[in-house]
Amino acid sequence: MSLTQTKRMRVTLMAMSPLTVHPVQAVMAAATLDEFFPGRVTLCLGVGAPADLKSIGIGGEKSLRIMREALELARALLAGETVTVNGEFFHSRGRRIAIGARSVPLVLAASGPKMLELAGAAADGVLLSAGASVEFVKRSIERVHRGARGRLVRIHGVVYAAVDRDERLAHDRLRRALAILLRGSHHAPNLELGGSMLDQSALDEAVRLENWVRAEALITDEIVRRHAASGRPEQARERLAAYRTAGLDEIVLSGIRDGTQLTEIINAV
Repeated sequence: MSLTQTKRMRVTLMAMSPLTVHPVQAVMAAATLDEFFPGRVTLCLGVGAPADLKSIGIGGEKSLRIMREALELARALLAGETVTVNGEFFHSRGRRIAIGARSVPLVLAASGPKMLELAGAAADGVLLSAGASVEFVKRSIERVHRGARGRLVRIHGVVYAAVDRDERLAHDRLRRALAILLRGSHHAPNLELGGSMLDQSALDEAVRLENWVRAEALITDEIVRRHAASGRPEQARERLAAYRTAGLDEIVLSGIRDGTQLTEIINAV
């Protein structure tokens, strides 16, 4: 369903990496959408998954400083300022939004402690990655609040979800997605806090070789239970409630690949 077919649906451009898309271009895209659908657009910035960046020859060094500079540039443009900067990473010569200031919230996708604190200090909201355990969500929110120092910052979390009367069949829907996600070394603290035992090196190798039988076998039922809202309808409902109790203001359901499954999840919650 497109924005033209509803009066209330919102859209978030996510997560646009300043390592691959200049912040000026990201802001222009969001501002253009907001011109047509005012108040219904959010811009989410995020460095990107290290493995994905590495695969296209981009390193993640100095990512915190890059993101801080990107947020400052985006904030100034959205405020309607004419921006001339000669920063360490980004340059802008007299750029501005032709239609003036736009009320587009800035959200930062974050998982590391310093990036979470930056989200609290400089963004309107933070987006926590899919695959996060409830325990990791709690720890992440503590970091955001530490950076916010009393600022109001909205907490969003992507949660993979699947339901089936057969619990194992529900988990099967999410194994590959979780394999691709949890192989990243930046998920090690998430796995540890969630109490999950996972050989990330073996998982990364299986994913790189597209050995999906091996990769999915490494994502046990227990890992799916701890890093998603999956299982019978009542199990998924209880898990989503746990994520909400952990402190998420908004749960973004993900991993849903067909309309029937979407309907079943909605009915479950």
